[in-house]
Amino acid sequence: MSAQKTRESVHDDFALTPVPEGERRGFLSMSMVMLGFTFFAASMWTGGTLGTGFRLWPDLVVVVLAGNLILGVYGAFLGYAASATNLSTHILARHAFGTFGSKLPSFMLALTQIGWFGVGVAMFAYPIQKLLGVPLTPLILLGGVLMTGTVVIGFKAIEWISWIAVPAILFLGFWSMARALSDAGGLAALLAVEPTKPLTFAQGVALGVGSFISGATLTPDFVRFSRDRRSGVSATAVGFTFGNSLMFFFGALGAMATGMADTSEVLAAQGLLGGGIALLALNIWTTNDNALYASGLGLANITGGKRKRLTILAGAAGTLLAHFLYNHFVNWLVFLSVSLPPIGGILIGDFFLKWRGRYPALEDYPFRSVNGAALIAWGVAIAASKLSPPVGVFSVAPLNAIVVAALVYAAADRLLHGPAPVPAEEPGC
Repeated sequence: MSAQKTRESVHDDFALTPVPEGERRGFLSMSMVMLGFTFFAASMWTGGTLGTGFRLWPDLVVVVLAGNLILGVYGAFLGYAASATNLSTHILARHAFGTFGSKLPSFMLALTQIGWFGVGVAMFAYPIQKLLGVPLTPLILLGGVLMTGTVVIGFKAIEWISWIAVPAILFLGFWSMARALSDAGGLAALLAVEPTKPLTFAQGVALGVGSFISGATLTPDFVRFSRDRRSGVSATAVGFTFGNSLMFFFGALGAMATGMADTSEVLAAQGLLGGGIALLALNIWTTNDNALYASGLGLANITGGKRKRLTILAGAAGTLLAHFLYNHFVNWLVFLSVSLPPIGGILIGDFFLKWRGRYPALEDYPFRSVNGAALIAWGVAIAASKLSPPVGVFSVAPLNAIVVAALVYAAADRLLHGPAPVPAEEPGC
């Protein structure tokens, strides 16, 4: 690679190339990034819904851990592929979908993350307006500009924000939870609380998995910076099984103790208004910058343009449309989320089942323009998700989509193209 191309790749955060060894991070740094990613305000609100649907022990604990174990295992498979190749979700998609075919999942992922970015900006602005009475439009613009600015700088800025935000969120969340327990009369009182809107176990797990499955699909965009496979997989497991579970518990206990699922509002009600605003801002910022970063990588794969420029455009679109997205786009985003888990399943099927965990070097990879096997698997997996029964072992629709996508892809690809050769040595990508 020429010196000019190397400088361009570094400047663009290796959007379309493997992350070089000198830019990779260890377990602690990657864990902070993944915790920042999974510390999401919407997860707290989902936890509030679960808190009104289950008794605290053992029902709620089992449901939360089961849902996030599924997310953790799913993310760990993708994290392993990313840390083994140091490639983003979108370049991994080129392997499975083809160079042109990968533009479709990249478009879906980028559109969804721009949408969630806009929703996140509104989620940041609306509660602060409610708590402080500040005009809404300046808050939306300020939040959008600050969050976009972080992402334009790149992965290093996302890492810095995570180092600040993660300890602060942990402190405020645990402080609020302890205060809520005390105000409610202690743990015994919460254990005695009966669900007001009961849910089945399958409904609870599906709700927990579905709340962040689209984010988990983008795990490679961040874990590709891991120094080795162990760091990537371990950091992913910490983010989803520990970090996301904490967000659910913060929201659930707040809802059970105070009737409010939003921990920032709980903190404000407890007399810590500044803490509530800080928790809200940091919580949304650390997830929103990851969403916008992933959308920039997707747009770079589609257009071949520079990630930074595309990120600015995506951030501007999400910010200017934040109010509209918050009020009209959430149902569409939920619909899109049904179509995203199969993408991760196809990537898993390609890397682990077709290539048995070892891609050849990029210059030796037999890229196709479009791989029909991936499109077949995507369609079958979406159908399997929609046809999932409401109760029982197979009722977790996103999990069904992932498993079906991986298996159907492997079978269809072998049928259409024959078995893949096993690389003779470790890839040099």
